[in-house]
Amino acid sequence: MNSYRMKSLRTNKNIILQALFPVFVICFFVFAASFTYADIFKYVDEEGVLHLTNVPSSPNVKYILVLKEKRILFRSGIDVNKFDQIIIKTANKYKVDYALIKAVIKAESNFNHQAVSPVGAQGLMQLMPATASQLQVENAFHPEKNIEGGVRYLRYLINLYRGDLTLALAAYNAGEKAVAKYGNQIPPYRETENYVKRVMSFYRSLQR
Repeated sequence: MNSYRMKSLRTNKNIILQALFPVFVICFFVFAASFTYADIFKYVDEEGVLHLTNVPSSPNVKYILVLKEKRILFRSGIDVNKFDQIIIKTANKYKVDYALIKAVIKAESNFNHQAVSPVGAQGLMQLMPATASQLQVENAFHPEKNIEGGVRYLRYLINLYRGDLTLALAAYNAGEKAVAKYGNQIPPYRETENYVKRVMSFYRSLQR
């Protein structure tokens, strides 16, 4: 195959991708919305393949924001007080601010105890199966057990980072190794940076 034909095929491929891109975005957003709410980003790899993600976690990739979630603190139709008694009880047990726990739940699952993220995190505080196992949470979809495990882990992180909530939240989102990798700073992942800002914004709103 000559180089002209190869170039022509690449050009046609790019034209097709550009034409189908709006369809990809709509389909991806509908899929992602069934799990959790998020901004949608795109990037094109070295092979010319288009990727869409709501978790822009690679520091070596130039992501482009293509769809931004409309931020609403509390959506209509959601009972934001449904789990208050469990939250208060667990907050007292682990000495973690009730408003902070509620802010994390809001950011993680929007108070949907059956939420599952695209990467497999489960329940109100979005526990990964391995984390849930370590925390001895047998059923991550059980509201009380999920909150118990999530708050226990959050308490551990707050202690680990000597009360620095931003680092504790960054580790909750990206993992302790990611925070350590960048010298105990918030990892330069857009998803993690936005997550910390979002939780802290909810936290301040709930404290009023």
